[in-house]
Parts: sequence; structure tokens; C-alpha cells
Amino acid sequence: MELSDQAPQTKQEYAEEVGIYFEHMGMTRMSGRILGWLMVCDPPHQTINELAEALQASKGSISTMTRVLMQIGIVERFSIPGQRRDLYRVRTGGWLATVEASIAEYRNFRQLAERGLNLLDGEPPKARERLEDMRDVYGFFEREMPGLIEKYKQERRAQK
Repeated sequence: MELSDQAPQTKQEYAEEVGIYFEHMGMTRMSGRILGWLMVCDPPHQTINELAEALQASKGSISTMTRVLMQIGIVERFSIPGQRRDLYRVRTGGWLATVEASIAEYRNFRQLAERGLNLLDGEPPKARERLEDMRDVYGFFEREMPGLIEKYKQERRAQK
């Protein structure tokens, strides 16, 4: 999916654009809309009611999708002493944590490919090509991603 050249005019339009992108990536549009809103809203933390109002969505849908975003590690729920409502915000360091978690997924995909290759042991090379391609791609990213993450962390430290 290629993003439009036209920038969103409102924060709600931005949230919708993120939602559409999430949907394209196989996630729910609502989870993307919530994340998009939490990236641009002021204040940067919102209650379920505020999210529902801003996104014109049901509280049930917001509640379900904020749980999904919390499981991914991008959004966190917290409270302020003296207030009775939970608040949601983009978790500090959440983006990096998501990328770091992807390393385990790369390893899992590589291992799945290796299991398939073991199953096809002795088969002609043509029958093994697809799994070898999968193993090689995910093996590469499994090996290289830790170095990229460390390089990113070094750049961030240097910027501060």
C-alpha cells in the first residue's frame, strides 16, 4: 500500500489514515485509529470515553482494541492518583520494544522453515527452494537486527 501524497488535514483524518494502513497490514482498522489518535492527541493520554468521542466509536470497540495494542507493547494503561479512570498513551520505548520482539518472530519463522526442510530431506532442490528462501530471509534478519537495534540505541544516546 502506498500512502497518499495528500497530508491529512485533521487529527481525526490522521487517525483514520493510520487505521487504514493497519487494516492493510492485516490488523484491525480500529486498533490503527486508536494508535494514530494517541500519536497526535493533546493531552497525550486519553480515557476510553475520550477515545470513543474523538474516534466516533463504541467504548466496547475501543476497550477491545486498546487491549490488543497493549499486548503488542505500543500502548500502556495507567492511572493518575486521585482519578478514577484509566488512561491510555503510547508507551515510551514501545516502538523499539516492538522491533526487538520481532527478532523472536524472525527466529520462529526460520525454525519453521528448517522443520520443513528436515521434512523434505532428500527431496530435489526444486522442492526445497521455497523453504530455503524463507529460512535464508528470516535467518538474515534474525542475525542482523540486533546490530541495527544497537546502532539505533547508540544514535539515540548521542542525540541526547
